[in-house]
Amino acid sequence: MKTLVTGAAGFIGSHLCEDLVRRGDNVVGLDCFLGNYDRQLKEGHLARLVGETRFELIEAGILDADLRSLLEGVDRVFHLAALPGVRSSWGQTFADYLTHNVMSTQVLLEACKSARTQRFTYASSSSVYGETSGLPMRDDSATSPNSPDGVTKLAAENLVRLYHRNFDLPTVCVRYFTVYGPRQRPDMAIQRFLQAGLDGTPIRVFGDGKQSRDFTYVGDIVDGTYCAAVTGQLGGVYNIGGGSCVTLNELIALIEAVSGVHLRVEREEAKPGDVRSTKADCGLAKAALDFTPKTSLENGIATVSYTHLTLPTILLV
Repeated sequence: MKTLVTGAAGFIGSHLCEDLVRRGDNVVGLDCFLGNYDRQLKEGHLARLVGETRFELIEAGILDADLRSLLEGVDRVFHLAALPGVRSSWGQTFADYLTHNVMSTQVLLEACKSARTQRFTYASSSSVYGETSGLPMRDDSATSPNSPDGVTKLAAENLVRLYHRNFDLPTVCVRYFTVYGPRQRPDMAIQRFLQAGLDGTPIRVFGDGKQSRDFTYVGDIVDGTYCAAVTGQLGGVYNIGGGSCVTLNELIALIEAVSGVHLRVEREEAKPGDVRSTKADCGLAKAALDFTPKTSLENGIATVSYTHLTLPTILLV
């Protein structure tokens, strides 16, 4: 099986590439090394794949790559490449979000249509839901994004559905809920909090800390994504959540208890685009994909703490 993974050097993409190689796939990883954080960190994400004969890295953006040649012989595509971040998606940077999250998706879909790709899996986000009147969020819940980032993710989802409906492209979408784990971006909460604890600097908490998130360990995200690609209904959408819904205040207390670091909190006003709560209803994923998250939040944080506090970046799990 030959597989293309976009965003291969990213947090989730690098874990997915390793998993696919372990399963016996020949993996082509595509990444343009966006400058949203240190390139050296992204290169470190791929350290375990260096020298692996079943993995090839192509450094290019989707809009710049020779997709016709790249897709030759490729059986399936995992499209994870995106410009992430809710708070940074406002203002003039929105044009970048449109380019990387919407235009790139359309160009890739068009190329996959021409190449007759056997399966196209798109990695979306819980941000497409926005504020909801009730929890948990079901796969068929109304979508009303609360941020420009969420708008681009929903637009990309709609493009994926259009290519399935109009051209019979075999597609599936997965919606990720607050992913964490080794290699997470340095601007993500758990990573920031651990580093602040090490440095003895305060952590910034936006709002009262009572906002809640469904934290999902990256290993469970990879499992759910693979299951959706293999057994998901064509044209379907699946929530992939961790079942660990806690408030930010509870998360801080858990990080302190598990890691032993003390976190000094400074509170700031809530930021535009942040929703109050997320919680995934993964009933459809369980029934259709046999997906159940395996890693508890406590065990996941323990793994992140160990890798962050004891291992050099290039060796992170």
